[in-house]
Amino acid sequence: MKKLRHIALLAFDGVQVLDITGPAAVFGAANDAPGGPHYRLHIVSPRGGAVASSCGVALVTEAICDVESQIMDTVLVAGGSGDGLRALAQDEAARAWMVRAAARARRYGSVCSGTFVLAHFGIIQGKRVATHWEGSALLGRHYPDLQVDANALYVEDGRVWTSAGVTTGIDMCLALVARDLGEPVANGIAQRLVLYARRPGYQSQFSPMLAAQARADTAFSDLIEWIRAHLSEALDVERLAERAGMSPRSFHRRFLEATGETPGRFIETLRLDHARQLLQTRASLKEIAARTGYATQGQFSKAFARRFGLNPGLFREMHAPAPD
Repeated sequence: MKKLRHIALLAFDGVQVLDITGPAAVFGAANDAPGGPHYRLHIVSPRGGAVASSCGVALVTEAICDVESQIMDTVLVAGGSGDGLRALAQDEAARAWMVRAAARARRYGSVCSGTFVLAHFGIIQGKRVATHWEGSALLGRHYPDLQVDANALYVEDGRVWTSAGVTTGIDMCLALVARDLGEPVANGIAQRLVLYARRPGYQSQFSPMLAAQARADTAFSDLIEWIRAHLSEALDVERLAERAGMSPRSFHRRFLEATGETPGRFIETLRLDHARQLLQTRASLKEIAARTGYATQGQFSKAFARRFGLNPGLFREMHAPAPD
């Protein structure tokens, strides 16, 4: 009989429900892949029974005393309310169980603010980690031995996997499934969950599109979406101003006020963010340059290196999928 990988998601009163249900949906869907089931999922908590999430939805959990820590393949601590996290961090039974599980598990980690609990339990010393952007500075102050990546969606450091806020737990667990069962399976799950795209861990928590849309007034909302769809074209201020029905000078001033960036800087951000995604495909550097609006591969490489501190080829090597 096939041996299943046991996955534990640690919940508590005040847990963020998506930190549990997002990863659970990914691993559950993976069980439908050829050769499945592949995983045995455990939603655990210190005392078991119904756990009230931060939004009021109750989760049915197993008590940690009823679940063998040594059989776990992967253990993830969810994030949640401050009071809930503090109570979990002070729970000695939870600490002991998590320490034992982490010692034996193939990998362990957290979703969102669950990183604080791992740090308090003393099982991620010296690691590079992620957490929700709101808590990054606080995590770094309280645990100065950690290397807190305030931007990444998720981070892998050895056996430790940590993700940023809420939905990034889905991205991280898709990466875990891809590592276990292959990229096609993970891509199929993403499609099944109707995700816009699988996001790589290095992608920033701060989407330039989302940030711009949040800041921009309605006069630029349609234009921002149009820019995103036309990144391969020449996008000078004159063309954008004409499309917005303004003079170039007024457009430049109002766009800066609305988005916090000049038109040129904003367009470069979108182009390079898209280029990082394309570098995960088989597209050539020349093709990526063309698709992101650069006249030559050299211009693209220079802009990419200036923004990210390394050339596109090296970036592609660093973020290539791990071999099976």
